[in-house]
This record gives sequence, structure tokens and C-alpha cells, in this order.
Amino acid sequence: MAETKGTILISAGGTGGHLFPAEALAHELKARGWSVPLATDARAARYAERFPEDKLHVIQSATPSGKNPFRLIGAIWTLFKGFRQSSVLLKIMKPKAVVGFGGYPTVPPLFTASGAFPTVIHEQNAVMGRANKMLSGRVTAIAGGFLKAEGPLADRIVETGNPVRPAVIAASQTPYVTPAKQGRLRLVIFGGSQGARFFSDTVPEAIALMPPDLRGRLEIVQQARPEDEERVKARYAELGVSAQVSPFFSDLPAKIAMAHLVMSRSGASTVSEIAAIGRPAILVPYPHALDHDQAANAAALETAGGALVCHQDTLDAEAVAALFTELLGDPARLEAMANAARKAGKPEATALLADLVEAIASGQTAAAFKAR
Repeated sequence: MAETKGTILISAGGTGGHLFPAEALAHELKARGWSVPLATDARAARYAERFPEDKLHVIQSATPSGKNPFRLIGAIWTLFKGFRQSSVLLKIMKPKAVVGFGGYPTVPPLFTASGAFPTVIHEQNAVMGRANKMLSGRVTAIAGGFLKAEGPLADRIVETGNPVRPAVIAASQTPYVTPAKQGRLRLVIFGGSQGARFFSDTVPEAIALMPPDLRGRLEIVQQARPEDEERVKARYAELGVSAQVSPFFSDLPAKIAMAHLVMSRSGASTVSEIAAIGRPAILVPYPHALDHDQAANAAALETAGGALVCHQDTLDAEAVAALFTELLGDPARLEAMANAARKAGKPEATALLADLVEAIASGQTAAAFKAR
């Protein structure tokens, strides 16, 4: 086995939104000769198999929130155990740098590493999440997806964009095909790693209200929560609409690449991947997102012309039906949105983030990296 440059420990919360950009960086660093083990929580098993190494270290973590004092004490105790695990892991591993991608599983490794090892956090959203906010004053550098280099931490913030997975880069090579007159119309709907009940409740009923000639041309791919899957399938079957419905699609980037129109939530990874692939989108920010980060992410792509942003409280079946009918009936507009989305994408983000991590691992500061 060829000798590596050393180890860069990557840490991420156990959801797709945190792990997908971590996966992209891991592949890039591995290709550059680094060993890239992953520290995360137990939820990550379904995603971690795509990492270039099988060295997965489960770190105990919890979210210290809520008013129940017993739950709060339990969360703090769990985090304390995560700190002890992280301390042992870092002593054994001696990484050249530690990189975090948000979520509370990153707090023990990054907090423990800060001061002893070079550290980087990557913030995907336009508004910094709670875990990253907790770490931001301690780390060597902050990489920003939609985050701008401003405020008291501006000298540490490097605007890299959001890394996208190799599967997304591959999907981005598929050109957008404008819908043909009377041809099939491919609609992809998803709501985050576990789907969204709002889409399951609203979209099938919206499809039922569309003009029959347009509805008959639809091919739908829709993510739905496990408890919603069968009723959504049954409704589409009743309507005679071709539909794939599942709680999880392992090949979602490829499915997005085949879409004429996407409807989704607007987490940072989602918006970045839609833009990189270059597909027109209706973005519905999750209304209960902390700090309204999804709304800020969606606004960036809307400003670029690649998406329409619709707030959930303004949408019902009739409104969604009208949106689908308007957009799917205007191929030229869809093509223009697809082109705008692609121009807004940053496929070079992974390489730029890897450059930053290597620079920090070599002892540079974020300010020095930006000045070079």
C-alpha cells in the first residue's frame, strides 16, 4: 500500500445534509494521497458506505436543547462521553487536521482538537448552525458554502462554496433536455433525507387538479416518509400517473439529472446539488428551520434565476397545481431556469475546500490562504 501524506479526520452529523459534502471532500483528499477516516454518529451508516475508506468512528453526541431538565442533563452527559471518545481517538490518530461539517456529533472532536491540531469547519448555509456557531471562535478556519466573509470572524471565513458528491459531478455532465411538445414531463420531488409530509399531502392532490392532457404526460419521482409511502403510491395509481415513490433514493443525483422540474426543500446541500446539475426548481423552505437558513439558501438560487421560492404557508393543492401547469407548459422558461441554475453552481467547490484544508494542515492561517 502506498504511503499517505497523513491523516485528516473528517467529522459530520449523521444526516445526508452534513455527510454529502463531507463525502465529496473525503474523495478529493483521498485522491490527493490523504487518509480520511470519518467520525460521526450511529445514524450515518446508510451514507458512510460511499466514503473512500471504511474507517468509521462512532462518537456519542446529543442535542442539548429543550426545557426538560432530565433530558438536558442526559444530553450533556452523552456529549461528555463523546469528548472522552474524541480525546482517545485524537491521541491515537494524531491527524494533520480535523474538519467538521456541522451537527452536534462534530462538537466533541472539533472542540477537543482545537488548540492541539489545525481545525476547519464548513458551514453550508447562509446562516451558521448552532454546532458550528459554538465552534467558530475556536477553529483555525471557517469555510463558507453560502456564508459570507463578514462580521467579527471575517478573517477566518473563506468562501469556498458547498462541495458536491462525485455522483453529483457525474450527473452534472448530463445536459438539460427541454421538454418536447406532447413528450414526457419528468418531475422530481424530495424533501430532505427523510422526505416531507407536506409534499406527500399536497403534491398528489395538486397533480389531480392539473389539466388531464398535462397530467397524462407526467413521470414522477417522489421521496416520501415510510409511513406515507403506500398512500402516495395508491393515489398516483388512482390518478393513472406513472410514479416512483420511496423513502430514500440512493441515485437521487441521477434522478435529478433526468428531471424537467424539481420541487424540494432548500437545505444547503440540496440547493448546491440542484445548481451544480443545473435543473429548474421550485424551492419550499422548511418553515421551522432554525434561523430561517433554508429561506436564505433558496433566495440565493432564486436571485440567480434558477428557482422559484414558495413559502409553505402560501401553498395548497390548487396553488401547486397552478405552478406545475404554468412551468411545465412553458419549456422555454424551464430551459432558461436550468441554464441560470447551472451558472450559479460551483463544481469547483470541492477542490477549493481541499486546497484550504491542506493549507491549514500545513500551518497556514485562513487569512494567509485568502491572500495568496
